[in-house]
Amino acid sequence: MNSNFDIIIVGGGAAGFFTAISIVEKNPKLKVAILERGAEVLQKVRVSGGGRCNVTHACFEPNELVKFYPRGEKELRGPFHQFGSGDTIEWFEKHGVELKIEPDGRMFPVSNSSQTIIDCFLKATQKLGITVLTGQSVQSIFKKDAFWKIETQSENYIAEKLVLATGSNPKIWEMLQTFGHAVVSPVPSLFTFNIKDSRIKELPGVAAQVTVKVKDTKLSATGPLLITHWGMSGPAILKLSAWGARILHDKNYQFTIFVNWLNDEDTADVEKKLKDLKQEHAKKSVSKKSPFELTNRLWESLVLASGIEAETKWADLSKTQLQNLANQLTNGTFQVNGKSTFKEEFVTAGGIDLKEINFKTMESKFHENLYFAGEIVNIDAITGGFNFQNAWTSGFIVASAVG
Repeated sequence: MNSNFDIIIVGGGAAGFFTAISIVEKNPKLKVAILERGAEVLQKVRVSGGGRCNVTHACFEPNELVKFYPRGEKELRGPFHQFGSGDTIEWFEKHGVELKIEPDGRMFPVSNSSQTIIDCFLKATQKLGITVLTGQSVQSIFKKDAFWKIETQSENYIAEKLVLATGSNPKIWEMLQTFGHAVVSPVPSLFTFNIKDSRIKELPGVAAQVTVKVKDTKLSATGPLLITHWGMSGPAILKLSAWGARILHDKNYQFTIFVNWLNDEDTADVEKKLKDLKQEHAKKSVSKKSPFELTNRLWESLVLASGIEAETKWADLSKTQLQNLANQLTNGTFQVNGKSTFKEEFVTAGGIDLKEINFKTMESKFHENLYFAGEIVNIDAITGGFNFQNAWTSGFIVASAVG
């Protein structure tokens, strides 16, 4: 049985749905279908943002927005001028979903439920007459005359235009390689660091504002760090994992990091402050109260790690102990031994080589009427709603090109 459509979108996730809806809203005459390999659509939307769906980020300047993308920064500048975070807010409002901004800039539906986004998409596809077909795992794709032929395990489909919105799907990437497209091999991004270290062993849940650097690289990130049962997490670590996705993969996730627990304070300046504290608090014990913006528990742990006993008074600190403490505070060395995936929001760095895509249309430079949306291409972002923004923007651009 042949099923003919004007446009077929492979992938029933965020990018696939947004693309389909945007296409038919621009041109209601078009016959559009979404093919999803799973039994349910929009599964990643459901679990994202802890089940709340982090729709976008309150960053409204395209030249600033692109800075959150370790891969895709240059290519997304033009697209974000066409459809940015502000356009996303407007689009969802028009479709009955109000968004709210959290203090860190992340944006969620006011309902705090990803189901709101899923319902919005399903309602729109029904209203617009878009065909949504589940359990359609694509087995082969080929071009026949001016049409695309898509074979799933149960059906054959024909379409004039094909949009691939399949995310990190190795099978589809392999098919594209047979079409001459280069695929940048996928590696994990957004992961936490496994660290076994006596200094942090008893401190799960403790957070600090830090700067973290990876030894022998230019990788550096600033932000909150969270100590966990398995090591370190939090925005600073996740940022580092995204920017360093390839480098850390090449190191097989065995590397050394330097943590400045005082964010950007210089070791020499901290040593001077400690000398002043030695004068001011001569009779007080060093470990009892943190003189910096660190929790007392973390401070005490770093004091002990500097070779200073719990009851030692400030007056009794030797020059070496002061230097050790300044070093622990501003340049703590930790050995990373492996990684853990960050929640359900697994993101990969990798995908179709960006040089092979026309970013004015998201069309393949090699094959006419073949388009890409979302994470199938070598674009990924740090956590905070940016990966979804790429899905909406690329979907909008595809729709403008084909509609």
